[in-house]
Amino acid sequence: MKVSKAQAAENRQGILDAAARLYRERGLSGVGVADITRDAGLTHGGLYRHFENKDALVREACARAFDWSIAPLDGMDAGTAGLAARVTSYLSPQHRDHPGEGCPAAALAVDAARAGSDLSEVFAQGIERNIERFARVIEGLDQGDEPSAEGRVRAMQMLATMVGGLVLARATAAGRPALSDEILATLREHLTAQPQHR
Repeated sequence: MKVSKAQAAENRQGILDAAARLYRERGLSGVGVADITRDAGLTHGGLYRHFENKDALVREACARAFDWSIAPLDGMDAGTAGLAARVTSYLSPQHRDHPGEGCPAAALAVDAARAGSDLSEVFAQGIERNIERFARVIEGLDQGDEPSAEGRVRAMQMLATMVGGLVLARATAAGRPALSDEILATLREHLTAQPQHR
């Protein structure tokens, strides 16, 4: 049966959304093509009508996953209140416990580092966009404004702390839940107590 262009585009988006979520939940090696197509409600063979190969799907799905990180920064209140809300949401038990709905950097950075230059470039682009947008929030800038060098440094410091903290909280959650909660709470307090403008 022939599928309309609109339906084909919808199917392709469904595959990307499923892959982006499943890769964040289980890692790149923990998800097969059959898992993705089943989750998207399609047949296994349908995937290769939309993507040249699995590597192409991985790259696009990881790029799609970075839409999560960027979208909440758009329209966020600038300055300290908006930044504190973002930090609190990121370093929350909810985010820790639902990696498939969260930050791709915390869920897939190690996989991306091992996968080679093509996926590393996808991650570099996503992280660069997050640094720029986060720096604008830190400095209270409008969307088109260029953050300062200091704002960019502060954004890198905060993002690295948040991602690293979330990774540690996830790694310890099953074995030592109290430690996991302590990591999140400590970093939330640390990052929201610091003056955000220098």
